[in-house]
Amino acid sequence: MARLLSLMKAGLSSPAGTGASRLGRWVAKEDDDAVYLKVPMPGLTKEHVEVRADKNILVIKGEGEKQPWDGDDDSAVPKYNRRIEVPADAYKMDKIKAEMKNGVLWVTLLKVKEDERKDVFHVKIE
Repeated sequence: MARLLSLMKAGLSSPAGTGASRLGRWVAKEDDDAVYLKVPMPGLTKEHVEVRADKNILVIKGEGEKQPWDGDDDSAVPKYNRRIEVPADAYKMDKIKAEMKNGVLWVTLLKVKEDERKDVFHVKIE
């Protein structure tokens, strides 16, 4: 997880697995099966958010709608854009799960188990 967090583009990270964006503080936790990201995106719904895996890059984007009272102030529109380089051989990129609840995006990156990895070879000892 430390490697995953250290590869964050355009964000602040710390060993504790936290970071910041203009919309709020995100948190990452890890267990034996997956890495879990909690990304606050206040003012956004799932219709405003896009999560995709582009080769070994996890892309999280979100943009709210401009309101009539915002006028020409583009900074009033909530925006989020994060690119996370992910070691593709360590995570199941085709099994990433994302759920939006109450302005918080929850992303789950399942880990590839050692016996499922194609780059790990067990040598029989004779």
